Amino acid sequence: MARKAPIPYCSESDWQTLYEWVNSRSMECRLVERARIIKKLLAGEQVQKVARDIGTSQNTVIEWRKRFITSGIKGLYDLPRTGKPPKYDKEFRTRVLKTVELPSPKGQSKWDGPSLSRYLGASDDAVWRVLRKEGICLARQRSWCVSTDPEFGPKAADIGGLYLAPAENALVISVDEKPSIQALERTTGSVCTSNKKIVRGLKSTYKRHGTLNLFAALNVATGAIHTQTTELKRRVEFLAFMDQLLLDLPESDKKEVHVILDNYCIHKRNEGWLAAHPNVKFHFTPTSASWLNQVEIWFGILSRKALKNASFKSIEHLRTAIAEFIEAYQPNAKPFVWRKREVRGSQLRNTIRNLCN
Repeated sequence: MARKAPIPYCSESDWQTLYEWVNSRSMECRLVERARIIKKLLAGEQVQKVARDIGTSQNTVIEWRKRFITSGIKGLYDLPRTGKPPKYDKEFRTRVLKTVELPSPKGQSKWDGPSLSRYLGASDDAVWRVLRKEGICLARQRSWCVSTDPEFGPKAADIGGLYLAPAENALVISVDEKPSIQALERTTGSVCTSNKKIVRGLKSTYKRHGTLNLFAALNVATGAIHTQTTELKRRVEFLAFMDQLLLDLPESDKKEVHVILDNYCIHKRNEGWLAAHPNVKFHFTPTSASWLNQVEIWFGILSRKALKNASFKSIEHLRTAIAEFIEAYQPNAKPFVWRKREVRGSQLRNTIRNLCN
């Protein structure tokens, strides 16, 4: 005799959820099937008929009836399972990180995925899974100068203080030079790539007309730029630029002028000039840390917008192009916002595990 399933109690919220599941187009099929089973049982249908209509076994219908009576709608979800034990555990992760620190295989300059998997006796996917999880990019690299200046902290704090909290009667100027800007003449135009993209094209051959040096001074408070181009880059040219800079800034006579410079030789040993200008003080960045000098940011803007991929027929053409860029830049100049309130010296770490941990 067919067994008649008792009608379990169903709250109004559970009934609404069952209705939504049965009519859903995005719900998992197994949850929709379980909701259909419970709805038929709530309608008073027998277990055998429910199993036949759904296309499943009677034991399955009975199991989900028990689960629903015990836990309600939550009982229709799968219970947590332990699953298959991981083949590659924390020990394997440690082995991968240790291996990356070892010397690369003979004939290779660095480790790659296949060489790591062969060395470890594991699959490529397992190795790459660990590398991706730890954020390790074997193909990418980055180089930078690490400052070894023993006075890095005080020097960086001095310059950061000039950016963030200068004295009330102070004029802060960031000064540097961009040397050996090449006047390269080459054919430019537009080309269509293999994927039908139209891009700017440059001929690989070029004619070199010489180089130009650019001295620049950035007013940290206003963002205004003062420049001078020269054929040579000596102490004479540097001090001549500083003289002209003070003439271009009439307010410098009544203020303390703080000039931020890197450690290039022509910036040092200028005691005579400083003695003649007692209101001017030079502040030097730590060694190998010229990125603390804000004018370097402006040099980057100049390179990207006016120099990169450009063609110059002569030194004068290059000088004119720089002047035109400055003329367009100056009316909209704004100060750079310095956000680093704490600057620390960087160190290269030779162990990947330290970085990952």
